[in-house]
Amino acid sequence: MTQRPAPTARRVRLATELRKLRERAGLTSTEAAKLLGTSSGQLSNVESARFGVSPERVRAMANVYSCTNQNYVDALADMAAEKVRGQWWDAYREVLPSGLLTLAELEHHSTAIRTAFTAHIPGMLQTAAHAREIFRHAIPTPTPPEVEHRVSHRIKRQDVVFRANANPYSTVIHEAALHMRVGGPRVAREQLQHLVDMSERDHIILRVLPFDVGAFPGSGQSINYLCGPVPELDTVQLDQFHGPELLDAEAHLEKYRRLLDVVEATALSPEKSRDLIHSIAQNL
Repeated sequence: MTQRPAPTARRVRLATELRKLRERAGLTSTEAAKLLGTSSGQLSNVESARFGVSPERVRAMANVYSCTNQNYVDALADMAAEKVRGQWWDAYREVLPSGLLTLAELEHHSTAIRTAFTAHIPGMLQTAAHAREIFRHAIPTPTPPEVEHRVSHRIKRQDVVFRANANPYSTVIHEAALHMRVGGPRVAREQLQHLVDMSERDHIILRVLPFDVGAFPGSGQSINYLCGPVPELDTVQLDQFHGPELLDAEAHLEKYRRLLDVVEATALSPEKSRDLIHSIAQNL
């Protein structure tokens, strides 16, 4: 028997949202299935992402669940209509952890990205040499081919900020990350110059949190906030030692939106941030 391929991150999110809609309507799966003219087993398969669902079916479900947020329903229907296979990250399915593929998929479909990093340069703005040095020191120690797979995957993820009509990308980097001489002075200097160059792109906003800020909300934690077509479909990704952790509960989204607002307001302006990066690079 041919094994069914694992559902994509987008299909899993769609299934989760459809379940949330049903639960907000106060319906059991049995009650909802009866109203939809299907079985509770089939509905369960849809809500667990084992089965796909058509855009028309999504709209019918939203109607039965009395959802009046048309922009949200339209976004869910668009997700149902998407091609689910044949994306560039599928080539890494057998060689990299699934969490990295999920992150690439979510970044690809995001409408904007907001990040905050305290201990390292965001992957979206790393040079290949910097990324290679980071991966070489992973635990357990990867083989040289594994390192190169991870580097090429990271560089391909950066299409999100390099492609034509790229969506907004905003990041806050702590000054500590800028002083880390990853790969030695030459690699570190090239990395800092790359940050300066990227910060001059119209769709990228780079801010630095200087040492003299002291304590600040979320210190010690790296945050990726991936904006969806509507706020309800945003996703927070947190870096954990065991891999990426994804959050999409409404309370979590609101918390991290507010946290990023505070961190961005605390950081230096983009212009002063660029000047500080220049100064650190010159002293390497």
